[in-house]
Order: sequence, then structure tokens, then C-alpha cells
Amino acid sequence: MPVEDADRWNARYREDERYAGDIPPRRFLVENADCLPPRGLALDAAMGLGGNARFLLERGLRVLGVDVSWVAARQAKAHLPALMAVVADLTRFHLPDEHFDVILNFYYLQRDLWPHYRRALRPGGVLVIETLTQEMHGLRPDIDPQYLLHPGELNVAINDWLILAYREGWVESGTRHPKAVASLIARRPG
Repeated sequence: MPVEDADRWNARYREDERYAGDIPPRRFLVENADCLPPRGLALDAAMGLGGNARFLLERGLRVLGVDVSWVAARQAKAHLPALMAVVADLTRFHLPDEHFDVILNFYYLQRDLWPHYRRALRPGGVLVIETLTQEMHGLRPDIDPQYLLHPGELNVAINDWLILAYREGWVESGTRHPKAVASLIARRPG
């Protein structure tokens, strides 16, 4: 993510009242918590203000949260002392092989990370992804289509793993409008 994106997200986290206060974890994560291991190391990619990281920490996992926004990382760390918060551009971030038990990726689409996620998870590790699909373009034509999944794309990309949960369609988002998403939880073989 270029510097301009970091600046945009820093401004959003500082100025947008939707990002004030306690941020809850994503509903898909909470509804499928039984798919998560009881302990281990988790990566929360593009963690934002840490709502999902908090949920994982409360469940007993150690969490490395990565975000391009120093404002988000600082706020998350202030509320979650146990969080290992890192400010980094995920387009240039190295993931060590077989290091994580859980990887979360909510609402950040960088397709070339998927092979890195495959290598970075330990055998039996769990990948959780939820992001917007092309159907959102009808509601939000301002979204760059490169950041929207094609129908079935996420399921096809991870189809050689054990799929623990999958959905694709419109979901309530806690805002004025629902979101068109694809959501997946998959376990790495082995």
C-alpha cells in the first residue's frame, strides 16, 4: 500500500467518528469462533483498530497485528497492551514460513498475499478471510474493481484446503447499507 494510502487511513482513523471508541470484532469471526485453536500465534493483517485482535487475545491467542496506519496501530496497542502491533506496508511485508496458527484478513484484498498466507500458516493452521465482492460495485461505484472479489474467486483460491465455513452474498454491516462479501475459514492440510 503506497504512502498515500497510509495518509488516507491515518486521517480516517483520526477524524471519522465511526472509528471512535471500542471496535467490535467482525461477526463472521465471532460466529465461527469454534473453528479457531485455543492457543497459538495469530496474524491480524490490516488489523485497523484491533477489534478482531482483541477477540483473539481474549480467547488466549498471542496476536501480531499489522497495519499501514500508525494511528490505528497506536490506538490498538494503547487498548491492548498484549498486542504486538506493527506498522507496515503489507505489499512489502515478509511472512515467515509455518509461523502462525491463525491468519485473519478482513476487508483488505491483496491477492498476491494468498500464497504467502499458505506458507506462513503451520500445518493445521486456520485462515480467515472476508472481503467485498463485485456486487458492491452496484451500491458503491467509487470502489476500485481491483479490490473486489469475482464470484466464487475466494472459494476457488483455497479449494484444496479443508473449508470450515464459507458464504458469499449480502450481509448486514452495522451501517446504513449491507455489504456484498465472500467469507471463508479454511484449515491448512497436515
